Amino acid sequence: MRAVVQRVSSARVTVAGEMTGKIGAGLLIFLGVAQDDTEADGDWLAPKIAALRIFEDDAGKMNCALTDTAGGALVVSQFTLLASTAKGTRPSFNAAAPPALAIPLYERFIRQLAAALGRPVATGRFGAMMEVALVNAGPVTLVLDSRIRE
Repeated sequence: MRAVVQRVSSARVTVAGEMTGKIGAGLLIFLGVAQDDTEADGDWLAPKIAALRIFEDDAGKMNCALTDTAGGALVVSQFTLLASTAKGTRPSFNAAAPPALAIPLYERFIRQLAAALGRPVATGRFGAMMEVALVNAGPVTLVLDSRIRE
C-alpha cells in the first residue's frame, strides 16, 4: 500500500455533488492498494499513520500524533499512486490492485485506522470520480509505502 498523508486544516470529498466525507484539522490520506498487497500491509500502515508525530505541541515542535489530538482522518482511495512512468509519458497502472482485491483491503485499512484512533474515519467513495478540497497545514505531506516500510 502506498499512502500520501497530508496534514490539513480542513478537507472534504464530494461525489456528483454529494459530500461523502469531511474533516476539520487532521489528516487527509490518499491510499493506493497494489496487486500484491495483503492484510499485513494495512496492519503496518494504519497504526503507523495514526502515530505519526506531525502535529505541533505547545512549544511549536512536531511532537504530537493524530492520536494525541482531536483531529479527524479522511481516507480517499487513489489507484494512481501506483502509477509507473518508466516507459514514456503515459502512466501505467498495472501495479494497482483490481477492485475485487483493493476494496476489501481499503475497507479493512479504514477499520484499522478507526480502531487505532478510537473514532470514526471519514471517506470518499471507492472507484468514484471524486472532487477533493483541502487546506494543507504547514504544508506537511508525507509518502509512506508498506512495501519498503517507509
